[in-house]
Amino acid sequence: MAEEQTQAPDSTAVRTALWRAMHVQVDPPPHVLKDEIGLQLAAPGDDWRHRPDMDPRATSAFRAAMVARARFIEDLITEQADHGAAQYVILGAGLDTFAQRRPEVASRLRIFEVDQPGPQAWKRHRLVELGYGIPDWLHLVPVDFEASEDWLKQLAAAGFDAGRPTVIVSTGVSMYLTKDATTATLRQIAGLAPGSTLAMTFLLPTELLDDADRPGLRASKEGAQASGTPFISFYTPPEMLELAHEAGLKNARHISGASLAHRYFADRTDGIRPSSGEDLLLATT
Repeated sequence: MAEEQTQAPDSTAVRTALWRAMHVQVDPPPHVLKDEIGLQLAAPGDDWRHRPDMDPRATSAFRAAMVARARFIEDLITEQADHGAAQYVILGAGLDTFAQRRPEVASRLRIFEVDQPGPQAWKRHRLVELGYGIPDWLHLVPVDFEASEDWLKQLAAAGFDAGRPTVIVSTGVSMYLTKDATTATLRQIAGLAPGSTLAMTFLLPTELLDDADRPGLRASKEGAQASGTPFISFYTPPEMLELAHEAGLKNARHISGASLAHRYFADRTDGIRPSSGEDLLLATT
């Protein structure tokens, strides 16, 4: 693919990948998730750990939240693969590394990573450059969301079978979309094969956050605004569940960030805990 068609991933995708690596490098074991491949892909330079947004203490809660989220998704995928899921779709894949880290599970599925064309071309190049390659069960699907391309049509063109049970995951995306856009996506997912599963993260309104986490959310909002990707949508859990039901999804459940903190960090002795502010919608078709 021509070099001019590539575009480095946005700062949020890179930061999330670096936080996953920081968890391995600075937090004591046991590690909730082991992922330094995203760091390899990003190749941020030797001084990356000295960046202000990598401060081990100041950003520990955000780092833990990203790690807990990724571990929950990984556990979900593994469980669903054991129960007959045939496909895994990642909307806004960024620097996701499940296919490279867990090939023993990933190779049992057809994985479709959906992302903007430029960053995805960049990722394809980096995977080949690092020796991971693109196995035949991994499909990188470029979708120009800014041009309102239909992601389902692009998936079908890449070999996606809408008649087979699928896991669809969207993490760190809904805050950038309008409510109408998220509703449209939920309706499309509701039309997929029965037995498919959706996991989608969403940001909570400020008043629902723990007091200690509100300054962090404010700083994140300001940073997103400054980088040209403002947060525009926040949901209470009842609001998100209502959207899911109205879209036709079944068994919609709210998974709180606090529950993930308890699941993955409760027995730690280092005091690290995930920040509040991001919860999950889990639903089926």
